[in-house]
Amino acid sequence: MSRDIKGWSREEMARKVAEDIPGGSYVNLGIGMPELVANHIPEGREVIFHTENGLLGVGPSPVTGAEDDELINAGKKPVTAIKGASYFHHADSFAMVRGGHIDICVLGAFQVSEKGDLANWSTGTPGAIPAVGGAMDLVEGVKTIFVMTNHTTRGGESKIVPECTYPLTGKGVVSRIYTNMAVIDITENGLMVRETAPGADREYLESITDAPLTFPSK
Repeated sequence: MSRDIKGWSREEMARKVAEDIPGGSYVNLGIGMPELVANHIPEGREVIFHTENGLLGVGPSPVTGAEDDELINAGKKPVTAIKGASYFHHADSFAMVRGGHIDICVLGAFQVSEKGDLANWSTGTPGAIPAVGGAMDLVEGVKTIFVMTNHTTRGGESKIVPECTYPLTGKGVVSRIYTNMAVIDITENGLMVRETAPGADREYLESITDAPLTFPSK
């Protein structure tokens, strides 16, 4: 099926993720697209952001020219710190993650299976540089894992699959997928579509998704 459907923008995807994060949550954001989520937390809702290199209370990105080279997130991007933020050793940061003290983590993905398996650190391509980072600790220690990614690769291949073919980050760890085409819950009964982007009807979504989808009855 060939249809020119762009779906939601990266900012719109980030807004949808942000709206689903409860107030009072401690949240870790993965490198890349998930970092945008911090810009869309609803006004008046307190969410505390954690970065595994040692900061709890990550603030908004600094204005141009006001960057501090010693104040960065795990993706080496400049950040600010909110009032009351705390700094700590890298090992203590991972103790927070492994000890189950982070409520939600938002990660990117190469593939997500219908069972919630996640592959996001390597495509297995010979010569490719692996990028494990803290992902394996995060998916095992954080209470809820959201994935934020485009629905397909640049080549048009589905990122939502029956079984991951890339090296796994974790098995059965993902709760919800936010793509540019849909928001999908991973349930005991399979993939349940919660919301679709404008123009992305059932027929279109099924054509660009390798795994079977379930749609709510009207």
